[in-house]
Amino acid sequence: MYMEKVLSVDNLAVSFDNQNVLKGISFSVEKGEVLAIVGPNGSGKSVLFRALLGLIPYSGTIAWNKNLKTSYVPQKLSIERDLPLNVEEFLALKESNREKIIQALQTVGLEDEHHIEKHLLRQRLGWLSGGQLQRIMIAWSLLDDPDVLLFDEPTSGIDLGGEGTIYNLLKKLGDQRNLTILLISHDLNIVYKYANNVMCINKEMVCHGIPSEVLDPKALARLYGGETSFYKHEHFEH
Repeated sequence: MYMEKVLSVDNLAVSFDNQNVLKGISFSVEKGEVLAIVGPNGSGKSVLFRALLGLIPYSGTIAWNKNLKTSYVPQKLSIERDLPLNVEEFLALKESNREKIIQALQTVGLEDEHHIEKHLLRQRLGWLSGGQLQRIMIAWSLLDDPDVLLFDEPTSGIDLGGEGTIYNLLKKLGDQRNLTILLISHDLNIVYKYANNVMCINKEMVCHGIPSEVLDPKALARLYGGETSFYKHEHFEH
């Protein structure tokens, strides 16, 4: 069966001050796919996202399907508690329709409409918990009805209980809206549970494919260096 490609990348390379940060990266992403990107700190994962979004110079080819809308959720926002900006004012920077804002907040599981209108919209961003703020950022990303979502470690700074909830939400949104999702993660359990495919990078491509097939001890040793303990995580078939 033919699957529509939304992104094709060929021989991507990024250099800063004549130092290779990424080189020889080639892959494609199909519509509705969840692709996890894994690798050690400094391996170029966030740089890859910045290149895909056209934010930094690169060589090689990045070809997005025409007329796609993409949204990006950064790893973590550091917001001062006394920042004089509430949830409604923040989301209104992107969408003026209050009803659509409320709908987006409900989509990401933030209370019922009455509570949203009476309480949440008036909350300052700096007063929100890490999990609430991450949901607000996901709601922000949904306001322009994107086709592709890019998440840079979407649960950074969130406790383990909230982490699973955020990934459950992403999977639910992906299934409901047939979204294509690219996410950076450091947790192989998450990769097994939520991703159709995984791409391992450490400045260059180390592995790419179905997690249960490509995440073997040899690939992990190349990815993280040295002897790497490895075990099969509990996972489900997509």
